[in-house]
Amino acid sequence: MSDAVDAIVAAWGRERPDLDARPMGVVGRISRLSRLLDKELKDFFAAYGLEFWEFDVLATLRRSGAPYELSAGALIKTAMVTSGAITNRVDRMEAKGLLERVRDPSDRRGVRIRLTETGLELVDQLVPAHLVNEERLLATLSQDDREALAALLRTLAVGLGDTTLG
Repeated sequence: MSDAVDAIVAAWGRERPDLDARPMGVVGRISRLSRLLDKELKDFFAAYGLEFWEFDVLATLRRSGAPYELSAGALIKTAMVTSGAITNRVDRMEAKGLLERVRDPSDRRGVRIRLTETGLELVDQLVPAHLVNEERLLATLSQDDREALAALLRTLAVGLGDTTLG
């Protein structure tokens, strides 16, 4: 069995045999799989009238626990986007009735972002369906392969410094 990256690595081996192109086999596959998975997830969430980033915000707030709210700063850290991007995202989701801004009781100047009842119901409906979709995406891998892949990807992520959500 071979994939598109095998052809790329083979072509470099043919054209530049003096170079070891094997790292492209790993990085290239991760990059291509990221794009393929992004497309699959985009299509999945579009069926629910959402962008993937909207689900990400909903899920982040949901897993934070009751009352399902975080500061904008905490959302920025988990989403790895700018404050302007979070403001734009929250504005759009607030217009859809999925989020609301509430005053931070511990800091009168602060604002917290909270799931509305509609947002909570939607994310609770979506998470099980999302997991079924992810199961579909991983169907070609056995459970042992999934665990081995997760361990290898974790090792790579930690090696690149991705050890916390913030």
